[in-house]
Amino acid sequence: MNIRALAGEAIGTFILLFFGSLGVTTLAIVTQGQGDPVLALLILPFSFGLGLMAAIAVAGPASGGHFNPAVTLGALFDGRLTWLDAIGYVIAQLVGAFAATLAILLIASKAIVQATVNHPGPTAEGQFAQELHAFSTEVILTAVFVAVILTVTRKAPDAAILVIPLTLVAIHYVGIQISGASVNPARSLAPAVVSGDYQSLWVYLTAPFAGSIIGWAAYRFLNPPDDDDVDLEADMDDEEWDEEALEAAG
Repeated sequence: MNIRALAGEAIGTFILLFFGSLGVTTLAIVTQGQGDPVLALLILPFSFGLGLMAAIAVAGPASGGHFNPAVTLGALFDGRLTWLDAIGYVIAQLVGAFAATLAILLIASKAIVQATVNHPGPTAEGQFAQELHAFSTEVILTAVFVAVILTVTRKAPDAAILVIPLTLVAIHYVGIQISGASVNPARSLAPAVVSGDYQSLWVYLTAPFAGSIIGWAAYRFLNPPDDDDVDLEADMDDEEWDEEALEAAG
């Protein structure tokens, strides 16, 4: 097991959730604890999206930049990780998530931590109906997120640092008022435990994993394994061409 990769997952998850949770803290301060849906849409999508960009820049080269158990599950299904590595990644992500949440508790308050807990939006009458709507939203958004990550990291890795964070920004814009736009079990679990608010937590511990499997299936349908072999051969040809060019130049 690669210790540097595990450290990268812990540090990257910390950066992602610390930036995102600080966005919630800023929103609470600006609105004096009352909240405002318009300001929330101006602050929170970018606090999480740009936090993810910073996390990828810092820790992505060491671990691949998952920072999310649902993403790790997609990578596992795609054969990019072993079971042992996947378990290590998830543990590291949880360590980073709890560290970020405790940091918010240290610099703000328990009330702020509770404000970062994901809850279903008022999309229906009755809590269970709202939870079902949030569950469906989290499944679909996570599926899109995982499919984007698996595709861009394989087909256009140089663009990953822009495409993946911008996708998370979009996810927050369209989902934050419906489900909280978690798409990350670690992001939901840590503040729920630290604040003691477990209401509707089952949604955020199950839906992202279901969405991850769907996202991986969509990615594999559009990009069958044979395409990976073609990409690998193209990369090898490019490397051979570069070596020949260097020899000719020498």
